[in-house]
Amino acid sequence: MDKQILKILERDARTSPAQMAVMLGKTEEEIEKSIKQMEEAGIIRHYKAIIDWEKAGKEQVFAFIDVRVSPSRGVGFDDVARRVYKYPEVHSVYLVSGDYDLRVVVEGKTMRDVAFFVAEKLSTLEGVLSTKSSFLLKKYKMDGDIFEEPAAEEDRLAVAP
Repeated sequence: MDKQILKILERDARTSPAQMAVMLGKTEEEIEKSIKQMEEAGIIRHYKAIIDWEKAGKEQVFAFIDVRVSPSRGVGFDDVARRVYKYPEVHSVYLVSGDYDLRVVVEGKTMRDVAFFVAEKLSTLEGVLSTKSSFLLKKYKMDGDIFEEPAAEEDRLAVAP
């Protein structure tokens, strides 16, 4: 039942325990107890909305920064990753396989802000060997949510009988 609750919350965190009880054939109290246990265990970390900031009129730029790192003895890549994720400009940090070690998602108001962050803060960290930046041009889907508007009726191809 817990995984079913998690799937429902992942799709819409505003689904009430009463609604989930009906959906899963359980009591509201059972649902509330499961949610509380998962919150206390850190399985449910927090609740948040997926916001289309572009529609909300917020100017922002995202960049994916691939970082090659010299791992530290005993902590590997974790030490550099911890220093990187403490910057408020950093949206996400992932340890990845391939030519680079970390993939850092950086948010700025302008491309210049992101470039400044990479040049002045990220690339100067001890253990950072090199970086490669790619800017996000358009967001189609994020966290399972499609951001693209559906095609208008007139965009469809006419089918002749």
